[in-house]
Amino acid sequence: MKYDKIIKWFLLALFIVGAALSFYGFAVGFETNNSAPVDNMLYCAYAFVAIALAAVLIGVVVIGGINNPKSLLWLTLGLIVIAAVIGGAYFLAPGTPAVGYLGEPVSDMTLKLTDTMLNLTYLLCGGAVLSLIVGAIITAFKK
Repeated sequence: MKYDKIIKWFLLALFIVGAALSFYGFAVGFETNNSAPVDNMLYCAYAFVAIALAAVLIGVVVIGGINNPKSLLWLTLGLIVIAAVIGGAYFLAPGTPAVGYLGEPVSDMTLKLTDTMLNLTYLLCGGAVLSLIVGAIITAFKK
């Protein structure tokens, strides 16, 4: 397939760009006075995330929709479930200040988002452990 070679060369090019920026940062130094290497690496990371999101969108939505239009319904349902879980974690987050924190004041929105991320982390970690346990039990009964 022609696409395999294109993808391999594209990934090689991304790897070379990432490695070159890393070597540039180590050569110049990551001191606080010279933030150019850090800024360049962050911009490169943003570009990598944008490329990954574009690849997922093209691969899942466009190609998946062409091959199986009903898959778009499942994709929409999955996105609704993900939005509901994130919304639930947001509304359950108390947004209370950290106990014993003596630094600069933090905005209420930052506290709320931090608590939301913690709730999502706990929920997803618990879901992963639960899925491992259930998977092991199901596998044991199938044998």
